[in-house]
Amino acid sequence: MGAILGLGVTHYPPLCGRDEDMARILKRVIQDPDLPERYRRPEGWPAAMREEYGADEGLGAARRHREALIAGFRETRRRLDDFAPDVVLIWGDDQYENFKEDVIPPFCVLAYEAIEHRPWAEGRWQKARNAWDEASDATFVYKGQRAAAKSLVTGLLEAGIDVSYAYRPLHHPLGHAFMNTLLYLDYDRQGFPYPVVPFSINCYGRRVISQYGGAATFADLPTEAQLDPPSPAPWRCFDLGRAAARILAKSPWRVALIASSSWSHAFLTPKHHLLYPDVEADRALYEKLRVGDYEAWRGTPLTTLEESGQQEMLNWMCLAGAMSELGRKPDATTFVQTYIFNSSKCFASFSG
Repeated sequence: MGAILGLGVTHYPPLCGRDEDMARILKRVIQDPDLPERYRRPEGWPAAMREEYGADEGLGAARRHREALIAGFRETRRRLDDFAPDVVLIWGDDQYENFKEDVIPPFCVLAYEAIEHRPWAEGRWQKARNAWDEASDATFVYKGQRAAAKSLVTGLLEAGIDVSYAYRPLHHPLGHAFMNTLLYLDYDRQGFPYPVVPFSINCYGRRVISQYGGAATFADLPTEAQLDPPSPAPWRCFDLGRAAARILAKSPWRVALIASSSWSHAFLTPKHHLLYPDVEADRALYEKLRVGDYEAWRGTPLTTLEESGQQEMLNWMCLAGAMSELGRKPDATTFVQTYIFNSSKCFASFSG
């Protein structure tokens, strides 16, 4: 019989960079000519946001934010090492990286034999330093676990949950939701020996192509007619997690199930002028998670997640479903709140 460890983390991209660049998303919005003038200065922001921004435009807060995130990842890595998994399954989102106009699967298990990626050879890293000062040709190689991936897909299909699978990448070696998770779980560069099965969720749904799965200026925000079809519903992701837990609990493998995402995103929250995330909505979900009120999670409408910029929470819906199936409440949780760094983050462990 298999053993299961549940973990929740973030793949927050600015953690890859420098503290002085951590507020870059906010600063880009402030410079957007279509932002109403009254929101362009701290006087028009919530008090907690003004305080966090401070007199140094968030530099001190960035250092503290990084320290909190690194501490969370080091503790998560300790728990992972203590568990010594045979397989690390990561629920993450694809933001117009591997899946584009040719296909957008609701769910896809990436049953790769191995993963090789050079993250610092991409895009903006050509002109920016990464947090580790690693060279642009630094190559990261991870083992896959195709047998476990195929077994999981088979079990899900037999359970009536239609998932896709892939044996090789389509457009991208590994989307940042997965790659950053692996980089951060090895923040101290001790190596990552565990086989990895990325499990892609179409979290961005209506905005995955129309908004290229990411930030946009006010002028680029899609109209209702331009939006794409929706993500899978929260209840469907929750039930997928439940089924995955049942299948993997009967497997011969020790499996770490990891949900990777930040919570609400400022650039997905027009009601806050794209300036700050929906901290209040995040806190409400966090309290439900902390006490194990999973049915409240399952019952959250997709439209509610979308209104609060919580699209990536669908990754955590899968984890919540799995932990509900196993009858586990979290044994450790940490909520890392922010108004100025695009998204609050959460770390959670469910060791059973």
